[in-house]
Amino acid sequence: MENLLVTGGMGFIGSNFIRYVLNSKKDFNVINVDKLTYAGNPENLKDIQKSNLNKYKFYKADVCDFETICKIIKKENINYIINFAAESHVDRSIDNPILFCNSNTIGTQILLNAAIKFNIRKFVQISTDEVYGALGFNDDPFTEKTLLSPNSPYSASKASADLIVNAYYKTFNIPINITRCSNNYGPYQFPEKLIPLMINNALNDTELPVYGQGINVRDWIYVEDHCQAILDVLLNGRIGEIYNIGGNSEIKNIDLVKKILKILNKSETLISFVKDRPGHDLRYAINHEKITKELGWTPKVKLDNGLKMTVDWYSNNKEWLKNVITKEYLEYYKKHYKNC
Repeated sequence: MENLLVTGGMGFIGSNFIRYVLNSKKDFNVINVDKLTYAGNPENLKDIQKSNLNKYKFYKADVCDFETICKIIKKENINYIINFAAESHVDRSIDNPILFCNSNTIGTQILLNAAIKFNIRKFVQISTDEVYGALGFNDDPFTEKTLLSPNSPYSASKASADLIVNAYYKTFNIPINITRCSNNYGPYQFPEKLIPLMINNALNDTELPVYGQGINVRDWIYVEDHCQAILDVLLNGRIGEIYNIGGNSEIKNIDLVKKILKILNKSETLISFVKDRPGHDLRYAINHEKITKELGWTPKVKLDNGLKMTVDWYSNNKEWLKNVITKEYLEYYKKHYKNC
């Protein structure tokens, strides 16, 4: 059996990845470490906790706590580390950049130090396409050779982490991979992010806040497609390589919101345009030819189908939404969308 340490495994992508691994790989045990911030929700893996008692363990811990991380790695005889642990919301990074630098950058370095100490077989850093900066409407998509040019405290903290991971590979010969993915969507995503925010508000006939005029373009990928790509990289990715992961689904934010409203049979009059956020990148787009050519991975879920599945999930899991929408989140929401 292989013992896999997943950091940030109570978050959106991390919890989906744990679920995917346990359902598809019988020879893996998963040890989940998460400090349970507002976006790390034990509800995300409640069923896994009950049904995989011999293959899944959870530890509440901070990746910045070197001693605790080392104790867990030693106790569980960890072979691999996948680092999902990160503060991930751009708006929150503008409010509190220090928190993002600590969690995303320093936390990654501490995990790498632990990987050195215990001779981890591979360290996979989960990054983002946002480290590349922004594209114009007619620019070619990002490749792995695109220069890093982050434009927010969030993306800068992730770019810094990527550079540290690569430096540890070059300096200490740690076996690593870095993955950079486009925007994820699907079940269990915290409702401050665009798609679940729009779904939740539409379900409650509340105004849907759209930044600027909604012309910003994103490439969307269904979270399970992303999970498959990460597992492919873990098992077969060439040591030291970076892999871009994209969904082949570029769309303007306003058009995406209209698709959600159409699925829910709601009026477009619910849309409310709000003041744009500072440094809002115009467009992201991913070229994933490398991972397709080397590992045979391609996204399977088309955007229209994925949106329908996601809307259905949130519609059928209103109790989950109720549990994660805290007083803190409601205060944050009111602060950022004052004219809604």
